[in-house]
Amino acid sequence: MERSNSWFRWWRKKAREGQGQGGRPRHGEKVVVDGSEIRELVEDREAFGMLVDTKFRQLDADGDGMLSVGDLRPAVADIGAALGLPAEGASPNADHVCSEVVSELTHGTSQGEVSKAEFQEALSDILLGMAAGLKRDPLVILRMDGEDLRDFAAGSRYEPTAAAVFSQVVDLGSEVASPRQCVLAALQKLSVDHGVPPASDAWVAKHIVEPALQQLLPADQPGQQPASRDDLFQQLKKLLGAVADRLQEQPVIVAHTENHYDGSGVKRLLANKFELDKLLDSVWKNLAAEDKNKASKGCLITALDKMADAASLPYYSAVKEVDAVVEESIKTAGVEEGKAVDEAEFKKSLTEILRAIMLRLNDSPVFVSTDVVVHEPLSGTSSSVN
Repeated sequence: MERSNSWFRWWRKKAREGQGQGGRPRHGEKVVVDGSEIRELVEDREAFGMLVDTKFRQLDADGDGMLSVGDLRPAVADIGAALGLPAEGASPNADHVCSEVVSELTHGTSQGEVSKAEFQEALSDILLGMAAGLKRDPLVILRMDGEDLRDFAAGSRYEPTAAAVFSQVVDLGSEVASPRQCVLAALQKLSVDHGVPPASDAWVAKHIVEPALQQLLPADQPGQQPASRDDLFQQLKKLLGAVADRLQEQPVIVAHTENHYDGSGVKRLLANKFELDKLLDSVWKNLAAEDKNKASKGCLITALDKMADAASLPYYSAVKEVDAVVEESIKTAGVEEGKAVDEAEFKKSLTEILRAIMLRLNDSPVFVSTDVVVHEPLSGTSSSVN
């Protein structure tokens, strides 16, 4: 294992020297993970060959020269962590591509085992798939050490933001009656934009939020009177200071992504008839025979996923708000479940569905922001936030 770690450190150093980025971010810095290092790794035949040899020997415990398909995921997770990628969940599109490749390999391998050559090919496909997902939806790696939070609490944004979040807390009624509950609920509505790491994360709640809250507001008292607006403002400000102190002692690394789906990507695709026709031809050509004989909602969703990149849409199941738009648009197309369709009908239906998606997103755009706490080391080092 030490040999593998040394190799990863060498690769990471090489990547940093070549691109001028990577590694653990310092205060005020944002590291953008866009998959470029992964692509560079796969394209470097010598380096990638070294990686395949090392990982294959580690995973082939019985030395029979074969691995189970299930061994691929831990191998990818190990490599991803060494390259500075957060765990699954931080990039839905990258996760989707990775799952699709593993799924296809599983169905295509009758014995559920792969040789070293198949392992190398599969690993290349998965890593390039992850890189494609990250190129489309880059991760911004933030190091939260309390400085941004102090700036927010002391700045002009604090009072209007506090007023907004407390107005939402009041709407919760009796469920948030005590000052302690009120202040905690307000904290949970703040985000990385304010310098607060995700309070819903179990590690952040246990090591950052709860100790800070216990320091200021130990526990609710029976018959405790509701606090005034000014008291709540001051208590929240004190809590933010206590959280900043904890973050200074134990900085938290957060992977941040945000996407705005307004239908503009679909509009560009529909306006480019050459690209649209080429894409529709490809989708129809690669459609399973049973799907051509019996059209279904699942078949249409699969086809839309193959067009997602060109239409700047998320893969199905990655963003529930967009999933709802897709499902309503499929209903609008009026494709009869289980009815046999020919090529012309299928392409027409897909085009109508895309147009319906475009109109719905244009009327009601979907904005998605995701923050995931990184609990494994970045840059292949031994340090960690947990």
